[in-house]
Amino acid sequence: MKATKRFIFQSLLWLIIWLVLWITQSFDYGFFRENLLSVIFQILLLAGLIFFAAPKLLFKKKYLLFMLFGLAAIVLGSYISSSLFSLPPPRMPPRMPGAENLVNRAPRGGAPSKFLIHFLLLAVSAVLGTFLETLFYAQKKEEETIKNNNERLATELKLLKSQINPHFLFNTLNNIYALSAISATKTQESISYLANMLRYVLYDCEQAFVPLTKEISYIENYIKLFTTKSSKKYPITTTYEIGSKGILIAPMLVIPFVENAFKHSNIEKVTGTFLNIKVISKVDEIYFEVENSKSELVENKDKVGGIGLENVKKRLAILYPNKHELTIENLPECFKVSLKLNL
Repeated sequence: MKATKRFIFQSLLWLIIWLVLWITQSFDYGFFRENLLSVIFQILLLAGLIFFAAPKLLFKKKYLLFMLFGLAAIVLGSYISSSLFSLPPPRMPPRMPGAENLVNRAPRGGAPSKFLIHFLLLAVSAVLGTFLETLFYAQKKEEETIKNNNERLATELKLLKSQINPHFLFNTLNNIYALSAISATKTQESISYLANMLRYVLYDCEQAFVPLTKEISYIENYIKLFTTKSSKKYPITTTYEIGSKGILIAPMLVIPFVENAFKHSNIEKVTGTFLNIKVISKVDEIYFEVENSKSELVENKDKVGGIGLENVKKRLAILYPNKHELTIENLPECFKVSLKLNL
């Protein structure tokens, strides 16, 4: 709510309160004249609070100046409103003989002064106005925080998506170039698989979520592209149990695990190696598992659990907070990744 609307809202609130009080006094003109300036100063006090004191002093943590400004405004307004438009004191009847003694015996005290009444009214207005301004300010800051967090997360997700391993693309192009000198058919197949993968990355991945079947199609094209470069029978097994085609998943979420498995399984050796991929989906759950053999050679380049896995961990924390279970097991014989997503 903008400052002008908040000022109008609070002003109308106090005008309604004063109108109700005036009605209870049977529209007495004396009551109206006695309190007219108090109402005016209440509105002026709210204007000063909303448009100056709160944004310039209170919310910039100049608390002492804010209190001095508020107190000075309340005292000045109370003094002016209680001094002007005051009704003349009522005429006293002629005193009877001995009335002085009765007056002296009368109890002291009586109604509070007009200045004190107006001071309390303006103080209540200031306190209530400050409370409402603080409430609106806190709400505005919370909305700004949420908006900034959403923008930050969107930027971070876009950055994380852009970190998809570019080495795969260059290696694939090199393989296709090599195939072109051997088999035109395999070259055409490889280009087709690569085109499908690039179409998924460039177009489908622009969406926040994609059908799980498209993510699996990418994995299948990845496997085909890998196996096309050789006539060997690679020990790769895949298991897909998709309960519904409408199940959605964040794009390129499990691909880094698959790339990692191919990279470190030494699958090209064939003998004594393996790579198993499993995807099982239910109505409210997706289970992904990839298990691969480990190369006997220690690879210094692109270590297991490097940038790719860290990328996925960050995306999971953003997209599926408290709704995922990621287990990474670096066993002596194999490397296994299990991911469960609660939808």
